[in-house]
Amino acid sequence: MAVFNEKATSGGGRDGVPGLSIIGAGMRVVGDIAADGVVKIEGSVSGTVTAAKQVLVARGGEVDGDVISREAIIGGEVRGAIYAEERVELQATSVVHGDVSTKRLFVQEGGEINGVLRMGEDAGQPPQTSTRRQPASSTF
Repeated sequence: MAVFNEKATSGGGRDGVPGLSIIGAGMRVVGDIAADGVVKIEGSVSGTVTAAKQVLVARGGEVDGDVISREAIIGGEVRGAIYAEERVELQATSVVHGDVSTKRLFVQEGGEINGVLRMGEDAGQPPQTSTRRQPASSTF
């Protein structure tokens, strides 16, 4: 009996379904995180968190960086921008120090946003980085 099979390893989770990645309470991650499914943060992350499906920042969880996902549910603290293609939910214990960009927003009483809110069809996508070329320097 094989412990690993091609079906389980090719999709990122059991039966090809993207899985759940958890940063547990008391755990600290320094660096960017990228996942195909859901990322739940109960500890702290210093870096950008990107998930194809959903980012959950639990009560007591902290992100010092941007959150990029289809949906973001925040119960803890985010010090950075939130870009969610579909929806952002800010729970009563949430604090966001940064801009929020999404199509739909739900804020429970007590949830805080300290930044600019952008909503609509074009919202939710991170700004494109400039590919402007720098002038060539010459030395004489």
